[in-house]
Amino acid sequence: MGSRRVPPWRGNDGGGGGGGGGGGVLPAIALGIGLALSASAGAAGVISPTPSADPTGFRFQIVTADDSGVTRRIADDLYKQLVPIFGGFRTELAQHRRMVYVAIGPVALRNVAARKCDCVVIAAFTSSQVWRSVTDALQPARVLTMTAIYAEPAPVDQLRLIELLYKRPVRVAAIVSSNTGFLKPTLQGIAEIEHYDPSEDINVVLNRIGKTEVLLAMPDRSVYNTENVRNILLSTYRHNQAVIGFSADMVMAGALATTYSTIEQINAQVADVANEFVATGELAPPQFPRYFSTVINEGVARSLDVAVDDAARHFSRRAPVRRQ
Repeated sequence: MGSRRVPPWRGNDGGGGGGGGGGGVLPAIALGIGLALSASAGAAGVISPTPSADPTGFRFQIVTADDSGVTRRIADDLYKQLVPIFGGFRTELAQHRRMVYVAIGPVALRNVAARKCDCVVIAAFTSSQVWRSVTDALQPARVLTMTAIYAEPAPVDQLRLIELLYKRPVRVAAIVSSNTGFLKPTLQGIAEIEHYDPSEDINVVLNRIGKTEVLLAMPDRSVYNTENVRNILLSTYRHNQAVIGFSADMVMAGALATTYSTIEQINAQVADVANEFVATGELAPPQFPRYFSTVINEGVARSLDVAVDDAARHFSRRAPVRRQ
């Protein structure tokens, strides 16, 4: 047996370089799965279509499930972005407008999904896995009045980041469980898909993808949980495999890189969806983040002999400036 490679982020769950938020493995998994930002019980805004028989306009309400500093920051910024969109409707007709709920985090999403109302729901800061688990329990007609901006990066943007990092074709693997099997059509043609059953030893699955160069991580609590994630990062590193994470914190914990969306970037996309709905009456389908930045763990890149250039470091898509 050869000598064991010591990862450059060794020590506590943090370290490694790159930027984009502190914390270690546990915050990374919580954020990626959409649990860290599990909403706040406040509300903001007023202004919605009304029942279709009397379309006098729209009103909105931001629904949260906690009062943390992060949640307040999300709600405050989102309120500023939504007020100009809804502000054109006459104030005295507010009670006759249809409500648009903006649910911040999984708990808020579950709360508004359970309400009996003629309302529209836009969910944010919730992973695709959580969104799917909530909406699968609803009537199809109800789901048609709901949409989401997922918390995790778009696989197509992650693939483009891989291309910028390696500058050549590489084999990419993705591990999915029954919880994220719905992502297989999205991953087809992007990655070699490996199924994981929680009854398995994760090392068996890692051995099956041992000949690939990159593991594309997706937020899946069955795969990337507290029992598995450190083992995954260490095992892939020792096999000279890179992990493209699903949050900036995961990069801090030892993944090579990821695209990630800030609060303001997610909120800008929520505003885009709300603006389109108010203007056309058409609700956009659930979608991955449109606006993003990139974070790279330069220490891991050097250890993996990945030559990072500015094209990869500055890979991003900025939100347009919205008139206030």
